[in-house]
Amino acid sequence: MKSKLHVLIPVLLITITAILVGLEFIFGIIPEDLLFGARWITLLSLVYYCIKKRSLTTWILFSIVLGAVLGYDYPAIARSLHPLSQGFIRLVKTIVGPILFATLVYGIAGHSDLRQVGRMAWKSLLYFYTATTIALFIGLFAINVTQAGKGIDISKVPNTELPDKSSAVSASDAAELSNLPENVHWIFKTTAFFRDVFPENIIKSIHENKVLQIVVFAVVFGIGLALVEEKKRKPLVDLMESLAETMFKYTNIIMYFAPIGVGSAMAYTVGHMGIDILKNLIMLLLTLYGALTLFLLGVLLPIALYMKVPIKNFISALKEPVSIAFATTSSDAALPKVMTNMEDFGVPRRIVSFVVPTGYSFNLDGTTLYLSLASIFVAQAAGMDLSIGQQLLICLTLMITSKGVAAVPRASLIILIATADQFGLPLFVIAAILGIDELMDMARTSVNVIGNCLASVVVAKWEGEFDQEKALNYKAD
Repeated sequence: MKSKLHVLIPVLLITITAILVGLEFIFGIIPEDLLFGARWITLLSLVYYCIKKRSLTTWILFSIVLGAVLGYDYPAIARSLHPLSQGFIRLVKTIVGPILFATLVYGIAGHSDLRQVGRMAWKSLLYFYTATTIALFIGLFAINVTQAGKGIDISKVPNTELPDKSSAVSASDAAELSNLPENVHWIFKTTAFFRDVFPENIIKSIHENKVLQIVVFAVVFGIGLALVEEKKRKPLVDLMESLAETMFKYTNIIMYFAPIGVGSAMAYTVGHMGIDILKNLIMLLLTLYGALTLFLLGVLLPIALYMKVPIKNFISALKEPVSIAFATTSSDAALPKVMTNMEDFGVPRRIVSFVVPTGYSFNLDGTTLYLSLASIFVAQAAGMDLSIGQQLLICLTLMITSKGVAAVPRASLIILIATADQFGLPLFVIAAILGIDELMDMARTSVNVIGNCLASVVVAKWEGEFDQEKALNYKAD
């Protein structure tokens, strides 16, 4: 019994605190001082639990809770912690370029199987487009069922300055577009996307974290290295292997800072938005979370079961990267742990290092689902009744424009604005979404990470290289 105190005490205190919060919410009879004391005593008991558990993932999850409570009780202090979360994301971003380059080059040149690279490419893209298309239609279905945009008082929409949709287009492209008829703009933008996957300067691409450009350069470089004779290839292949191993160790070191960075991110989010934001546009928020849950349970789970993925161990492998993605709203912040955990789970490094980075541009399941849902929400809020044909046309457009959005700052918002403008939807309604955009971003970023983790397993299974025994014996740190 004594050995279970670190579990029983927190569970008891969480239950008491939940009852007190419920009574206050329903009847408004609980003094604020009592609630304050209950929150912080419960947090102290969770510290005891984390010390006994000795798990980095446990500390990260605890830091998310601590950050939320700190942001609620001491919003000014919480906002002042923002640099800590920014510092953590900066640390993680230093890993992305070197680890992608080293693992991809070693994976290709170290085995010299160029046909496998081609197979992985078409299999990955087929899976990505199938998954994201299903996600788009689930978003469309969910918003039509809940009708979350109907009945919104437009006069109360906040007057928020939105980013210009042209911020996703360079000045030179804007000049060319101005000289082209509007009916061919989509052709220019599509070809411009393919142009932009090629780096003009690999150092610049690494500096700007252009994941797809790094992947393209590394793949071509790896293929070139694979064609070099063994004697001249070996020193560079060994260097890539050493660099990859070093970067994985580097990742392990900086992850000890994750609880501070993640907790600060959550504290800042709650501190500058406030818990009360949940009362605004609650139906849209619930619709998104419900649609994402439907996608997870109705699409990704059946795929995992069909592929005979050990679900319990897979969830264990996901816990840490998903909790980081959820709190920081950054897929990049979760990338190093995604790659190391999936490799430990049984996916060969050469497959992880190809599928996951490519998925960061082409397999953003949560983001594409959100875009279809939010587009129709804007139309509903403006009182516009779109036909099924018009809604399908919007989805078809998003199937193209949503690819590669990870390379654009505030990407989903800019794509949403561009889509709304193209179909004559009122842009000012999008300002209503901004109040809860960060809360929605937490969920969609988490689903992006889960989708890419599963994609790496699917491609590994498809290639016949997944280590099932490793997956069955996987244990989180």
